[in-house]
Amino acid sequence: MDLTATHSASGTASSANGAVRRYASGRQYELRRGDALAVVTELAAGLRLYSRGGTDLTETYGDADIPPGATGITLAPWANRVEDGVWHLNGKKLQLDITEVSRNNASHGLLRNSSYELVDEDEFSVTLEAAVFPQHGYPFLLRHRVRYELAKDLGLVVRQTLINDSQDPAPFVLGAHPYLRLGDVPSEELTVSVNARTRLVADDRLIPRSTTPVGGEFDLRDGRPVGDLDLDSAYTDLEFDGGVARHTLRAPDGRTVSLWQDANCAYVHVFVTTEFPGRTKAVAIEPMTGPANAFNSGEGLRWLAPGEQFSMSWGISSSLTAAAD
Repeated sequence: MDLTATHSASGTASSANGAVRRYASGRQYELRRGDALAVVTELAAGLRLYSRGGTDLTETYGDADIPPGATGITLAPWANRVEDGVWHLNGKKLQLDITEVSRNNASHGLLRNSSYELVDEDEFSVTLEAAVFPQHGYPFLLRHRVRYELAKDLGLVVRQTLINDSQDPAPFVLGAHPYLRLGDVPSEELTVSVNARTRLVADDRLIPRSTTPVGGEFDLRDGRPVGDLDLDSAYTDLEFDGGVARHTLRAPDGRTVSLWQDANCAYVHVFVTTEFPGRTKAVAIEPMTGPANAFNSGEGLRWLAPGEQFSMSWGISSSLTAAAD
């Protein structure tokens, strides 16, 4: 993998001999500030890489690859899954395309494979936008705008905005799918903490059926070793401090990387997988405004009036100083 060929928020991608590089994830928008680096993709307005001082804080992937396990992509107009791809609007049954064939669900929205256009940029930020066009299963015209910024403290700040250009109210859930890591530390050696009091209990198709207070292996508030976890579960009743909820991976030497989410983003999905390429385990911490199957359950589902817009924010912070012996 070679990320050095991407140059700036202009999206230019040229090799040393002047030839244009082609990336499976489209144009690459590179942001730099101090020792921080972020690479954002045209495909799905995704986060391909965020690092500090050469330490990767997210999982990444090669030039010729699409995001494995949906790593880093943004999700609209729904996050996670819609059971059987079916929901009802004003008494009419609507059918979305089945994109998770093994579980017969419509998964991760309508923009996972879409190109996002550059709409704004400055030295430390880039804003991309894509349209959701009216179609079978979702008859609304929306715009999803995503802004990435490297902040003064060198943390990453992401703001997702949905705009309804339709003549009718439109239902939605927004989300994102970042995988966090701490450099070369195997993720199974990390400890994960998630500040949530309630877990959504799902069936074998990952459709929530009930909620329960966290307990046992699902209580991550005080941290649990990633190596002990086989987890694909959503949480809510997040514990907010200063307007954000924060979830953290901690290395044995005390270094940390955290995902934070604002109060408009009241759910988080935690996925520990053994199938991420090149990694024994990988950890996705996914901020969401609503859970899987919100189009049917109504939980966390929001509606945008014609002309209205809605925004939610999340980001990544880190502490990369090892604890003293």
